[in-house]
Amino acid sequence: MSAVTGEQAVDMVNIEVDGIAMQVPKNSMIIEATDKAGINVPRFCYHKKLSIAANCRMCLVDVEKAPKPMPACATPVMEGMKVYTTSRRAIDAQHGVMEFLLINHPLDCPICDQGGECELQDLAMGYGRSVSRFTERKRVVKDKNIGPLVQTDMTRCIHCTRCVRFLDEVAGTCEMGGTGRGDRLEITSSIAGSIDSEMSGNIIDLCPVGALTNKPFRFSARAWELQSRPSTAAHDGLGSGIHFHVRRGKVMRAVPADRESVNETWLSDRDRYSHFGLYAEDRVLAPSVKRDGEWVEVTWDEAIEAAADALRGRAGDDIGVLMSPSAATEDYFLARRLADGLGTPHIDHRARECDFADDGARPSLFGAPLASIQNAKGILLVGCNARQEAPVLGHRVRQAWRAGASVFVVNPLDWNFHFDVAGKVIAAPQSLAGELAAVALAVAEASGQALPENLSTGDVTPGDAHRAIARGLADAEGGVVIVGHAAMAMADAARVRQLAAWVAEATGTALNLLPMGGNTAGAAAARALPGEGGLNARAMLESPRRAYLLWDVEPQADTFDPAVTGAALAAADKVVAVTSFAGGALRDAADVILPLTPWAETEGSLVSLDGLRVDVSPAGQAAGESRPGWKVLRRLGTALALEGFDHVNIAAVRADMDGHLAAPTAPGLSSITLPAPSVAAGMWRVGEVPMYSTDALCRRSAALQDTVHAEHGFVGLNPADAEALGLVDGGSARVAQGDAAVVLNVRVTDAVPANAAWVRASTPESAELGPVNGPITVSRPGGND
Repeated sequence: MSAVTGEQAVDMVNIEVDGIAMQVPKNSMIIEATDKAGINVPRFCYHKKLSIAANCRMCLVDVEKAPKPMPACATPVMEGMKVYTTSRRAIDAQHGVMEFLLINHPLDCPICDQGGECELQDLAMGYGRSVSRFTERKRVVKDKNIGPLVQTDMTRCIHCTRCVRFLDEVAGTCEMGGTGRGDRLEITSSIAGSIDSEMSGNIIDLCPVGALTNKPFRFSARAWELQSRPSTAAHDGLGSGIHFHVRRGKVMRAVPADRESVNETWLSDRDRYSHFGLYAEDRVLAPSVKRDGEWVEVTWDEAIEAAADALRGRAGDDIGVLMSPSAATEDYFLARRLADGLGTPHIDHRARECDFADDGARPSLFGAPLASIQNAKGILLVGCNARQEAPVLGHRVRQAWRAGASVFVVNPLDWNFHFDVAGKVIAAPQSLAGELAAVALAVAEASGQALPENLSTGDVTPGDAHRAIARGLADAEGGVVIVGHAAMAMADAARVRQLAAWVAEATGTALNLLPMGGNTAGAAAARALPGEGGLNARAMLESPRRAYLLWDVEPQADTFDPAVTGAALAAADKVVAVTSFAGGALRDAADVILPLTPWAETEGSLVSLDGLRVDVSPAGQAAGESRPGWKVLRRLGTALALEGFDHVNIAAVRADMDGHLAAPTAPGLSSITLPAPSVAAGMWRVGEVPMYSTDALCRRSAALQDTVHAEHGFVGLNPADAEALGLVDGGSARVAQGDAAVVLNVRVTDAVPANAAWVRASTPESAELGPVNGPITVSRPGGND
């Protein structure tokens, strides 16, 4: 069942603006009516997505029979109202407000990053004086360091409070506010620290002056030098709209593009700042071949022939194809055709997952469209940190909570959300499926429904917390169960998905699976999945192939078990890597490296988890000799003398692809029978992937890696476990998985459940460890395990 609710009829009133008669919704504001009619009313503090503050008074208009000019943003329309936006009284009021706003504003335009796209600059031209009458000393405000992403120049601030309202109402972090009063009022961070919201960059777009600007972009280019190129963000599968600003072929910055059904008008920091990783030092700029253990740059012809030789003449069963979950749909389509031509069914894009027991049964698209989640009345997050896994999704959940929805969680960590949780169960990874089974039993008890025969819950008994979740979902009129990254990467993920599907079905809610990657729906549609008798990603690595084709995959950061991956690649005869970046581990494993254009420089399409296909053109110029994926595969297929690789452009690939895409798998309960949940003994690792380590581009963005969200190098322990192990907060611990061990700092926190160790994945330290979710040993350094 969808979480969408029906629209209600809206009462209308008749008003007149500047002599133009119009009908507008009752209780709407004058400024909404003028915007709808295309009548310009100046404003600074008003924003369509924020609450009304009426701080700046720039939108004063003349309302018939009103004793004084009225703020258009805070004056509701009334039947028969007559409004004049260009009368002498309105214009005089707007001129007066502008003069007051400019009293303390510095003349920074020549060196201000906002110059050329500044709302204050534009309105001052129309409503300001050519010569200031103010002769007193201007106020100066000391700048604050609020983090690595946003630069402050608070002397320019006009106290519109857009940033304050955004962080309070949308981001949910309340990290900025006003201190002082009168001419001593200052907008500052609430605790004189950094702004850590995962959507903090939006305050840059909201600021109507140059008080808040893009810190990594600072002094890099002027607005009129930049060309805007529309695109789509490719980090979380939601399909957020984005504009890349380009100068002379180089991507300089990113800003949001309005896409109401997805990201509205906002953009996550991951989507905004990841492009700074495009020009990292280890960017692959030319094809290379390893000769006698040394890398040698070669021509494309030589590299393609070397790659073809590595794959040619092998039995299909000897070849494995591992792909990134964020590649273009055209790349998946041609890679599958290449695999078929080579006779190998071993192709997969889910290298971070380790349980594939429900292959063919899991849905590839959301059951409830993203935009509908804000209308849900009940939401259950299973192994999901919505705030960091997909910030725009987290924003929709927060919208639902603000509208009165009850949010419940069954998670392996007690994450810090920006909404209140009505009920929660926090359990170690090895116990999570059992806890969800208890929720399923509670749903069955409350509804009188019998569990399907193929759904075994094992020896679990529902508690008060499980029954509260069951009641909350059953009582909600429209809801959604969201299974997130942490659950999808678990050792018993198939069981978790099956239980979540039944809970959703039994409570009349929708099921949304949130896999990690920017184009998993496109990969499923293009069938970048194991064919008949084919091995999934885990099996391909645990049973090494003689040759591998790696597509934008970093062995130690993008797979479920870096140790197993490293061993499999080391055992292979040949490894061909098509990649944008090549770190040390990839260079050690590969024999041929072909440079691939990353998302901002490539052409291709992706399919969002809502099923929306978006075709994207390159924004920046391809660096070095890198090529888009479809061109690399076309040349490789041709070199291997395979059929179906004669496309002359991307349009020809799409025309060919459109007739071969698979229909999405429908949401619902799978018919497979899985073992009952059981609790493994000992301590298990919670291998959460940090928000800014999800892919190679994010990992190379220095701006993102300087934030608190990129923190790593620690092991989080429950206080009881830490005490039992003799470890203290701030000390060191030896962390071991299999034969690998590292020493990490200890963080003692109640957010970690008992019998769990929180060690982040896709980090330099985790590259030495084993599976992201599996048994782990923690001990004192130098002591016995």
